Amino acid sequence: MIGDVSEQEFQAKVIERSKQVPVVVDFWAEWCGPCRTLGPALEDAVRKRGGEVELAKVDTDANQTIAREFGIQSIPAVKAFKDGKVVAEFIGAQPPAAIESFLNEFVPSEADRLAESGDEDSLRKALEVDPRHAPSAVGLGRILLARGETEQALELLRAFPNDFIADGLAARAELSATENGSGADELQTAFAAWDGGDPGDALEKLQAVLASEQDSERKDQLRRVMVAIFTELGADHPLAREHRRRLAAALN
Repeated sequence: MIGDVSEQEFQAKVIERSKQVPVVVDFWAEWCGPCRTLGPALEDAVRKRGGEVELAKVDTDANQTIAREFGIQSIPAVKAFKDGKVVAEFIGAQPPAAIESFLNEFVPSEADRLAESGDEDSLRKALEVDPRHAPSAVGLGRILLARGETEQALELLRAFPNDFIADGLAARAELSATENGSGADELQTAFAAWDGGDPGDALEKLQAVLASEQDSERKDQLRRVMVAIFTELGADHPLAREHRRRLAAALN
């Protein structure tokens, strides 16, 4: 997991190895004070990841060619390799929290791993580990909405206004909580289509509700729901492009 790497070993132990598991490279030198601070912190953070990432230590004095090849001008310098390419980097000594955030960019966190399970217990544990873990909030929010626990879902999801999917689900909860709102039956059919993996049908029904809606607040809630579906589809998906255009026209 952790070891010194020479120029002769770099291709095999870093570039090729990173195609199986991410490899963090610590460029350092014996005379560098900040390197002696960062090195142990990096090693500790990598050990905590249980083999999900490896650490290669490159002495820049002994391996000047590889240091020049990667443009190392100041140390400590840290580069993360994945699939043979640099995917993240930083310069200078960093506190443990910053190192953890750096590793989270390319190595699944404990919350990520728990969220992958998708069951309610795992999602709740993920949020205990990381209360700001949006994917877990989205997954748990869906479960709560499916059970009709609208208020609980709304309380959870409102804490993630900057996540488009969480915000869209919160808007869905807000719409569902309005018992006598216009297009209530059509909305529930749209939400069922969304849950059932038919975003095209969901968007068509949401567009129909939007076309007849007069209340500005509900219009915005419908917009947020559609933006969530666009986000799940991806910006370049044909359905996202078509309905984004129609949504803009409907709101003008």
